[in-house]
Amino acid sequence: MIEHRNTDRVHRFRAEAASRGLPAHETEEWLKAVKPAVFWTYEGDGPVAARLGGEALLPREAPTPPAPLVATVDCSLLPSDTGLPLPADGHLLFFAEPNVSFYGSKDGIVRHVPAGTRTTARPADSGYGAYPSRDLRMAWFGSSTPDADSYASAKWGDDLDDEELDRVTRLVEEVNDAWTSVGGLWPMWTFALGGNTTVLDWDPLNCVREDEPEDAEDWVLLATWRCGEEVKELDQGVISWLIRRADLASLRFDRAYLWVDM
Repeated sequence: MIEHRNTDRVHRFRAEAASRGLPAHETEEWLKAVKPAVFWTYEGDGPVAARLGGEALLPREAPTPPAPLVATVDCSLLPSDTGLPLPADGHLLFFAEPNVSFYGSKDGIVRHVPAGTRTTARPADSGYGAYPSRDLRMAWFGSSTPDADSYASAKWGDDLDDEELDRVTRLVEEVNDAWTSVGGLWPMWTFALGGNTTVLDWDPLNCVREDEPEDAEDWVLLATWRCGEEVKELDQGVISWLIRRADLASLRFDRAYLWVDM
């Protein structure tokens, strides 16, 4: 299902926001923060464009993976307008350990294997075993709304007094509710490419921009994994892969950043 460019929903959102007395400039700012994303689930009705877990298929001469394989994504089956300069073909492989201390800039946590490359199964150099292998079906290509607290912090800063904080919090919640009311909530997803960050304790984008301040505003969310029950080490864990947009366009995946939260 393609939803992000659904102009009908945008029109209905503007009308709904206006009926609630929300300022027009606030609804337009919110729309600017909505990003396209591709979402996968085990029960989706789309094509099998990704696989969770299993063995990593890499060139024989490639370095040993630093962590177990999380997901393999077929780039040729992705929508054309994901909002990211992704490779047109081949496979993207994402690696991570289920450990909150396994974060930061790490070479090898994202790999691109061009189409036609001869590969072989490569186990990870890690104390963790492989994640169970399961097919992931594309559930939808649609809108990813921002985390309300992160959106408010980015827009108004963190130095608001209690009265101001309460006002902007209620405003953001009302705008978000107006958006949801005209389009509904999407089903729970397992793996996503692009979009806005999923925030538990900390916003991954804020963390990477503090740790890697050079070209801080160029950082984007590349992928997100909502860990399932099979990941015993993380309680409702979320793992995020981030990268500078320029590095992504240049296929500099050695500069990717990993954030693990629970």
